[in-house]
Amino acid sequence: MSHPPYEPRHEPVLLHETLAALDVRPGGSYIDATLGLGGHAEAILEAAQPDGRLLGIDRDPAAIEVAGDRLARFGEDAVLVEGNYEQIADIAEDQGFSGVDGVLFDLGVSSMQLDAPGRGFSFQRDEPLDMRMGPDARLSAADIVNTYDEAELADLIWKYGEERRSRAIARSIVARRPIDTTGALVNAIEQAVGRGRERQIHPATLTFQALRIAVNGELSSLEDALEGARGLLAGVGSRLVVISFHSLEDRIVKRYMIKESSTCVCPPRTPVCICGKTSRLRLSSKRAVQASEGEIARNPRARSARLRVAESVVERRAA
Repeated sequence: MSHPPYEPRHEPVLLHETLAALDVRPGGSYIDATLGLGGHAEAILEAAQPDGRLLGIDRDPAAIEVAGDRLARFGEDAVLVEGNYEQIADIAEDQGFSGVDGVLFDLGVSSMQLDAPGRGFSFQRDEPLDMRMGPDARLSAADIVNTYDEAELADLIWKYGEERRSRAIARSIVARRPIDTTGALVNAIEQAVGRGRERQIHPATLTFQALRIAVNGELSSLEDALEGARGLLAGVGSRLVVISFHSLEDRIVKRYMIKESSTCVCPPRTPVCICGKTSRLRLSSKRAVQASEGEIARNPRARSARLRVAESVVERRAA
């Protein structure tokens, strides 16, 4: 995949809250599993000086290039790797980052990917319908809308977009195939549900979200990635921090953290615990942290952000 040059814009969401949640300290070791343009990573490295270091992972080679320029002043303290966060455990071990003080996930599509022309993430421009975050994605959004049958499309749009008009949208897409551009897809959606000027969100929002999630497998490996990240934590007090932007992601994160902070997962009517489970995390709060009104005014993308944090209660065994 090649993309035309552009001037990326980026304001990291919940930045101060993220630094506090990670409890960043000088000399600490951290992983940013979704590097993006490196805004969070830069702030983490600044707060971790002197001698702090960070591993940044991103599946998008364009993001690695931009973040590399941004973090160049940190020299060898910033290690950047092109890869998928589902391989976080293997990547961290290879780079010498097992036993870290904190791991951050900033989930979903980045501002760079939304803003960059030619990538097909945004319904605000008419361009090729792609949506692949990195070269590891097997299918583009165009492949999906032009090859899935109507029932498969409707199920996908409902499952990943929670779009109640999924069947009508799928029917309209199939009737207008081939669909190779974002503009053609928006037109098919509007033909099914109207232009939606009275609604708070664009009528194509949830369908585009569903396709992006499906193309990039964003939810299928999230819990495995969280488990891999938890296993990299250095010991008691090290932090796992996750920022999500829609309910499907947040639900997985919340469920995982609650499960790992529980001491028993036996069926409710079991008279005595037989599972032998012990907690491995402690929730810092049952409620997610949300952006302030001031941040939302500066950066509307922060409106839907939810930050959850848990800390390890497990002593890490020496290798």
